[in-house]
Amino acid sequence: MSIRGLTRKQLKNFRVKIMTMDSEMELTCEMNWKGSVLFGLACETLGLKESWFFGLQFTSNGMDTWLKLDKKILQQDLPKEEPTKFRFLAKFYPENVAEELVQDITRHLFFLQVKKQILDEEIHCLPEASVLLALFALQAKYGDYNPNIHQPGFLSKDELLPQRVLQQYQMTSEMWQEKITAWYAEHRGTDRDEAEMNYLKIAQDLDMFGMNYFPISQSNTDSNILLGVNAKGIHIFSINNKIIPLKSFKWGDIRNINYNYKKLKIIPISRKEDVFKFYSSGHKVDKLIYDLCTGNHRLFMTKRKVDSKDIQQMKNQAKLERTRKKIEHQNLLREKQLREDAERAKEDMERRLFQLEDEARQANEALICSNETAELMAEKAQIAEEEAKLLAQNAVETRQEMQRLEISVLKSKEEMQLMEQKMREADMITVKLIKESDRRAKEAEQLEQDLRKAREAERNAKQRLMDVSSLCQPLAAKCFPLDVTDGFIENRIISLDASDTDIKRLSLEIEKERLDYLEKSRQLESQLNDLKTELRTLKREDRQLSLQSLWNGTLRSKDHLHDPLWMTTYGEQYRRPLYTTPSLQTVSTVSGSPDWSNNDIRTQPMVTQSSFSLGRGSKINIRQANKNAFDVIYI
Repeated sequence: MSIRGLTRKQLKNFRVKIMTMDSEMELTCEMNWKGSVLFGLACETLGLKESWFFGLQFTSNGMDTWLKLDKKILQQDLPKEEPTKFRFLAKFYPENVAEELVQDITRHLFFLQVKKQILDEEIHCLPEASVLLALFALQAKYGDYNPNIHQPGFLSKDELLPQRVLQQYQMTSEMWQEKITAWYAEHRGTDRDEAEMNYLKIAQDLDMFGMNYFPISQSNTDSNILLGVNAKGIHIFSINNKIIPLKSFKWGDIRNINYNYKKLKIIPISRKEDVFKFYSSGHKVDKLIYDLCTGNHRLFMTKRKVDSKDIQQMKNQAKLERTRKKIEHQNLLREKQLREDAERAKEDMERRLFQLEDEARQANEALICSNETAELMAEKAQIAEEEAKLLAQNAVETRQEMQRLEISVLKSKEEMQLMEQKMREADMITVKLIKESDRRAKEAEQLEQDLRKAREAERNAKQRLMDVSSLCQPLAAKCFPLDVTDGFIENRIISLDASDTDIKRLSLEIEKERLDYLEKSRQLESQLNDLKTELRTLKREDRQLSLQSLWNGTLRSKDHLHDPLWMTTYGEQYRRPLYTTPSLQTVSTVSGSPDWSNNDIRTQPMVTQSSFSLGRGSKINIRQANKNAFDVIYI
């Protein structure tokens, strides 16, 4: 049921809801209350004394209307709802917020309303100014940045920038939050009142700050211009540009404003300027324009007069309150700084304490470790002392052994010199044998050639004898008698036998020469075998001398080898032969005779081989040892 449908007997009061930018309040009104009573009750509830800036706004038939203070509430065109809703908003704006806004509640209400207008894009703001205003808004809401409290993402529910600015840059909401948080962390030491005042100081320089726009026309039909009313005057704008006015009338230049139904006149003080006439869209709009113009003009004139005692007293109290709050804020900052310093010092002390405890624990562990090490070192020192005694004893024995070995080395050097002399003699004998072998080989080859020539002559003689015999037998049968023929044949046979005897004698001589050569070869082989036996003996002695030299060098390079126990364990294997020599069998064969020499010759590895010829089909292989062994020739 609407308020108008109730009688006075049925309803003596009604409820209203007044909403500010950050709170709500419900009040009970009487039927005969005027608008000033409700407005005064709302200001008293909020603790607001600068009430001339504000008013109660409601929406009627889709149009925002201000509650008239000099008229009863129920006689105005209120919405039909229960409870009736009003918005407590700033109706008039100051020219200078720092000088005209005295109370903190006044400044706070203006801050909330202007902030909402900027975020809703009712007031145009550049992106740079929008970011700076967002920083002051965060400082006013959250105070100084604290990384322990303001974790990443704490701005996700806050509206920071106008939608136009967010769409202008290709940045996500998370990127904007990260950047604004970084900039917000740099603004420290500003309290809430100072941050709100800085916000309003920046906002009042915007062109659309405190401006109310109305579509008007200079004729009854057209509506192509806008009328703007703010604390500085009346401005005429193009419908497409709300920032730069086409024409302005400051309040000091206006003599009077006439209102006649839909027609309004702005009469300037200067008679040279024309009167500006315009038409609005309706009668209610005309009344709203006229109300805003008269209200702003009245404030303009009031600010240029001396303040009343109440206002002066209120300003003095506000000044004292600001001074007190400033001192309290400074004290709070000082205490905060001292607390932070104390907490930092406490953290340093705790960290130092932990460090000292850690160092003490490490020192204790090091002490325990050092005690264990000392005990171990004592044991090692005892063991080392015993080892030193043993080593001293071994050193004495080793020194004696070294002296004995030095004497052995001297003897070995003498024996080696004798062996080298014998080796040189053996080399000379070997050279003589090689020369003799070459000479005998040449003689054998010559004898072989002579034997081959004699056998060839023998075959030729036999062939001729056979040819002659075959020719002579028929002729003797024809020319001679049988007995003559027989005698001739016998004589021929006797002569042939004589020739055959000479050939046999020659063969015997050749065979004798061959046997003599074989005998000489056997003698040479015997001499070579004797030389081989002597060289083998020298080689064994040289190996023993080499082992003794190696044993002496090892004793000098490694002291621990001087230990008699090591000599007993490992010295025996160094007395054994180091090399095993392969057998070599050399066979010398003379053509037409069986093998005459089979010799097993043992030699060391790494030898070079040479050969020389003793005759046709016979060779003697000679192996010469490398220089690291002994320059000995084996046949």
